[in-house]
Amino acid sequence: MAAPTRCQLRGRLILLCSLLGTLWEARASQIRYSVPEETEKGYIVGNISKDLGLKPRELAERGVRIVSRGRTQLFSLNSHSGSLVTAGRIDREELCAQSPRCLVNFKVLVEDTVKLYGIEIEVTDINDSAPKFEAESLEVKINEIAVPGTRYPLPEAVDPDVGVNSLQSYQLSPNHHFSLDVQTGDDGAINPELVLERALDREEEAAHHLVLTASDGGKPRRSSTARIHVTVLDTNDNAPVFAQPIYRVKVLENVPPGTWLLTVTASDPDEGTNGKVAYKFRKINEKQSLLFQLNENTGEISIAKSLDYEECSFYEMEIQAEDGGGLKGRTKVLISVEDVNDNRPEVTVTSLFSPVREDAPQGTVILLFNAHDRDSGKNGQVVCSIQENLSFKLENSEEDYYRLLTAQILDREKASEYNITVTATDRGTPPLSTEIHITLQVTDINDNPPAFSQASYSVYLPENNARGTSIFSVIAYDPDSNENSRITYSLAEDTIQGSPLSTYVSINSDTGMLYALRSFDYEEFRDLQMQVRASDNGNPPLSSNVSLRLFVLDQNDNAPEILYPAFPTDSSTGVELAPRSAEPGYLVTKVVAVDRDSGQNAWLSYRLLKASEPGLFSVGLHTGEVHTARALLDRDALKQSLVVAVQDHGQPPLSATVTLTVAVADTIPDILADLGSLQIPADLEASDLTLYLVVAVAVVSCVFLIFVIMLLALRLRRWHSSRLLRATSDRLAGVPTSHFVGVDGVQAFLQTYSQEFSLTTDSRKSHLIFPQPNYADTLISQESCEKNEALCISVDSKFPIEDTPLVQPGIPCAANNRKKKTSSDTHADPAQHIGFPAPKPGTPPVLGRMVF
Repeated sequence: MAAPTRCQLRGRLILLCSLLGTLWEARASQIRYSVPEETEKGYIVGNISKDLGLKPRELAERGVRIVSRGRTQLFSLNSHSGSLVTAGRIDREELCAQSPRCLVNFKVLVEDTVKLYGIEIEVTDINDSAPKFEAESLEVKINEIAVPGTRYPLPEAVDPDVGVNSLQSYQLSPNHHFSLDVQTGDDGAINPELVLERALDREEEAAHHLVLTASDGGKPRRSSTARIHVTVLDTNDNAPVFAQPIYRVKVLENVPPGTWLLTVTASDPDEGTNGKVAYKFRKINEKQSLLFQLNENTGEISIAKSLDYEECSFYEMEIQAEDGGGLKGRTKVLISVEDVNDNRPEVTVTSLFSPVREDAPQGTVILLFNAHDRDSGKNGQVVCSIQENLSFKLENSEEDYYRLLTAQILDREKASEYNITVTATDRGTPPLSTEIHITLQVTDINDNPPAFSQASYSVYLPENNARGTSIFSVIAYDPDSNENSRITYSLAEDTIQGSPLSTYVSINSDTGMLYALRSFDYEEFRDLQMQVRASDNGNPPLSSNVSLRLFVLDQNDNAPEILYPAFPTDSSTGVELAPRSAEPGYLVTKVVAVDRDSGQNAWLSYRLLKASEPGLFSVGLHTGEVHTARALLDRDALKQSLVVAVQDHGQPPLSATVTLTVAVADTIPDILADLGSLQIPADLEASDLTLYLVVAVAVVSCVFLIFVIMLLALRLRRWHSSRLLRATSDRLAGVPTSHFVGVDGVQAFLQTYSQEFSLTTDSRKSHLIFPQPNYADTLISQESCEKNEALCISVDSKFPIEDTPLVQPGIPCAANNRKKKTSSDTHADPAQHIGFPAPKPGTPPVLGRMVF
């Protein structure tokens, strides 16, 4: 082929220049489409021929094609259908990362008219990616002395989708020791934190297994899980603490790899491995991990790969510091990639007023500081703010000076310390800020009195306690601090039965423990009421009272006490009388006993412990009445001995016994005859008759003196008897009525059954007593004395009957009666017969007691 001539070349050059000029003058039109990501190759995006005003066959004829700028073509033209279709699978996350909108722009050229049309295609997101954790399992080490409320950062899931298809929530498997708290950052990112709700005990449970679930909001919803293994450590009570909660840095996009950015520093006051800190990235995606490098020993962060401002201008990551004991701290690192390196605002604290009293008035100045920026223009304009806190507010006083004020009255019991973060931010693009952290201590005032845990207390103490026994401990709480919360306990002044309360109980002023100062007796009193006062050591002191009632519980510490028969103090033995004509069931006597205890400790039961004639007598289990169990026979002995036991129902039971002697005879002469047949002691038989004569002469010689002595003795005995009677009445009066066991009570019993016979084998000492209920109703009639001169009794209503001597030997009964008659006989009732006739049916039995 011949080489083109110079004219031809010149023509072609002119044509090319015309074409280029036409291209420069061409007006580009904008056409917009949208396509969901992950579509297959050949997916129809739009009808390009229609939008260009052409027919499908004209696309090839007129040279319509896509103009690319070296980037891989994602779309192509279908010349047959005139449609714009996808050239392959489109991954929005790969194409646009996490940008809110993903736009693809290119040009379409119509060659014959040399026109360019702008095409803008938005690639919409679908929920094709589930949230993904960096690791499927995480080990968290927590010391057992960690206080509830401590927070531990958890791994965050990354979801490359955007909008509702991105990560939306976290959930933690149920656990009574931990809960989940999700914090939302300034950039909208949600950060899960593990919150300790209850104190841990390694000895009780050394490990906890949790499951953290991350979910997006797409349809269908996608989620992933990470297993968290919590190991409880024994000691190491200090976690690493970063010097700053957030590290911010700006870097030029053209810095070479290996350039140092910043150093994060965490301190741990522990020693050894517990104080050695290791650093590592905690929250960083794959792209960021390729760009930055962290020295795990020094905390230095450097550039590992060239940065591109157009690709990403801001990086946010978290650095975790972990000591050898497993405790962790974290901080955020914010890296701004800019073309120009601006200056951060500077904050200078002028005055800090800490601590502050909790009763400080509203508007009290806490902090005065200056905030300025060395930049100029908007980059040098600083705006200060604090985190949302209803207790404080920030005011701009003048120029660059700010005041931090209290917005309300503080309450130390609600918050004793405030950590206030003041943020100074400039108006540059992007804005830079500086934070200062103020710790404000609130001092206490004594505004809370001690409070008891209960409105009143009831305490129970068994009687017969040892002296010094601890009874009960009262506890009061005071939410104040230091001396304002130190509580002193005391008892309010009171008297118990005329004695100060302080002689009964005492209280430990420091611990509130009550102690018994004496052994309590349930029979003396059954309960104590007292007021316990709790006072703090504030100025002025505040106090509160609580009522405490001490109930004394009964113990079985009193044995039954037999009231009847009550024997004289001498060695004589009481004798009850039962006629031989008594039928089965005849009431011989009744044993009356009481018990000073209460409840079942005072329930008494009677039983016949021993009898000289088994089967002859019976004792009522609950009444104590002694009855004949069968008819008396002639062969039954005159003297029957019974041993009756009285026992309570306490644990262990206590008992008492009484010995009864029952004389079996129909009449008094029978008793005397039987008594006369008793053997005289050998010493009396061996006595010398001469001695008796000498004694008789002495008695006759001193008769006058004896008479005077007898009168004095009678009066003395009368005084003694009346005193004994009053003592018995007082004794019965002191016993509660509920403690008597019997049908009609002890007083009725004593009036009904008290009849005594005092007989001895020596007629010179024998006497007979027949007291009636009023002790002066029964007298010996003259007629009975005439019929039976062997036995006669003269009764003087002014003296006890047992003091009346028997008939003197050799003097007729009537004469004796006349001799003993005094002026007081005019007040006595007519004499009564002494014999013991057989009881008539329906008449009450006659009881008696003889003293030997």
